Amino acid sequence: MGRDKATLEVVGRPLLARQIELARQVGANEVFVSGRAGADYAAFGCPVLLDQYPEAGPLAGVERGLTAATAPLLLVLAVDLPRLTVEFLQRLLQECRAETGAVPEMRERLEPTAAVYPRRAQALAEERLRAGKNGMQDFAAAVEQAGGLRRLHVAPAEEELFFNWNTPALGQESAGDSPAGML
Repeated sequence: MGRDKATLEVVGRPLLARQIELARQVGANEVFVSGRAGADYAAFGCPVLLDQYPEAGPLAGVERGLTAATAPLLLVLAVDLPRLTVEFLQRLLQECRAETGAVPEMRERLEPTAAVYPRRAQALAEERLRAGKNGMQDFAAAVEQAGGLRRLHVAPAEEELFFNWNTPALGQESAGDSPAGML
């Protein structure tokens, strides 16, 4: 991408502000931002959690969130998913149980950076990070095997909700082409 995705704007708002609002709209009591040392997210009004395992990717941020959370479940939202909706996240949350989260499944592949993890998965996240096993797909599968996740099937018509903004060109194209109400 060449720059911090959190500050990229869609419909005049930074992606990070949009994701924070989504989390709050679905009832998150605590909202954290996973950040790298040196990044300034103070303007977003949320505590910033620095990775204990630098350069370990999203799993390091999830591990910090699971450690910091006081609720039994942690909603994880990647910043670069500008089409996720409150309605979809509410359906995802409805799949959760007291200590069991939920993960979207699309074409037999998990979407682990738009999922709800049980806080009890923190030990598994830390164990995997210490072993250098940083992949989110494998982590989500391991949490599921341990009974900590349920799958929510994503219908083909909903697949666009998981559009991932990874290049500046994709973002410029997607901002104007998105259906009304998606961003």
